[in-house]
Amino acid sequence: MIQFFHVYKSFGEQFALQDISVQIQKGEFVYLTGPSGAGKTTFLHLIFAAQRPNRGQILFNGQNITRLSPRSIPFLRRNIGVVFQDFKLLPRSSVEQNVSLPLEVLGTRRAVARRRTFKLLKEIGLGHKLHQYPLRLSGGEQQRVAIARALINEPQVLIADEPTGNLDAERSQEILRLLEAANARGTTVIVATHNQGLLKQTTRRLIHLENGRLVH
Repeated sequence: MIQFFHVYKSFGEQFALQDISVQIQKGEFVYLTGPSGAGKTTFLHLIFAAQRPNRGQILFNGQNITRLSPRSIPFLRRNIGVVFQDFKLLPRSSVEQNVSLPLEVLGTRRAVARRRTFKLLKEIGLGHKLHQYPLRLSGGEQQRVAIARALINEPQVLIADEPTGNLDAERSQEILRLLEAANARGTTVIVATHNQGLLKQTTRRLIHLENGRLVH
């Protein structure tokens, strides 16, 4: 589903990724690991075309996304849900408005969007927070809202950058269960993390980066 072929990405003279070749299959749950500065975030950004490689090819469902025109990038992103490390929730919009935003962009009828949003928030235990604002939520609740927003349009791929970075062990497990549930429904999940607690207990495939290179 996602294929990197000899991908290089640099910022000035500093390489973030060097000669990366790897494949992620449809329906996989993959952990992207490595120390800070290893290139994990850059790897994720390349998948949803937030950045472009200097060299190499990246295929998404057989399409070379390194050659996409700016006009075509939004169509790619309709298939990808992204959970950012700092959540990126809109502080002046309610939980409902934050989660339903992707549906609004797609032109979904308001009644349908509200029904789907409430159903998803109820499933993740936040139905009662529908009209709250992000700054009134705990860190774990904000993360769940961010995941709900990424999943609301049922993307083919869910990308999460350090989704448990600022959470305790119990909240981390809550987030992991949400990601596992999405994967069980058929979504391909890619999680960048250096959370050793998660990695020690997983049987999922690990893609390990160090200094911008694929180690294993």
